[in-house]
Amino acid sequence: MRVVCPHCLSVNNIPKKNSYKKANCGKCKNSLLETKPIELSTANFDEVVVNSDIPVIIDFWAPWCGPCKMMGPNFLKAATKFPLKMLFTKVNTEDEQQLGARFTIRSIPTLIIFKQGKEVHRVSGALDETALINLVNQYL
Repeated sequence: MRVVCPHCLSVNNIPKKNSYKKANCGKCKNSLLETKPIELSTANFDEVVVNSDIPVIIDFWAPWCGPCKMMGPNFLKAATKFPLKMLFTKVNTEDEQQLGARFTIRSIPTLIIFKQGKEVHRVSGALDETALINLVNQYL
């Protein structure tokens, strides 16, 4: 399966397994098991979303948004539970207004899940860690 490296954004081909002890990027040699969400921008959005064979969840947020600040730690914690199962990403709608417009983001936080480059689910509003994990599990 194709997996985008969270460090250098290179596309890697790795065998599909139920779990991984080790998986490193062929280009930068860093771990593909890193679960820190990738910051998406207009420049890298399509490449990351289209080239990922695993589902991609995107948190559309803004630094001034209270509910976004509340959900941020939950998003980080949930990401640690899904290495190489779901790619966690974030879009700062203040910095990336074009992406907010492209996906008709009307309220934040908004989470969008993509599978094979296509939007399959969208939810607006802050979620706690359990609700976020349950949402992700529906699309694995």
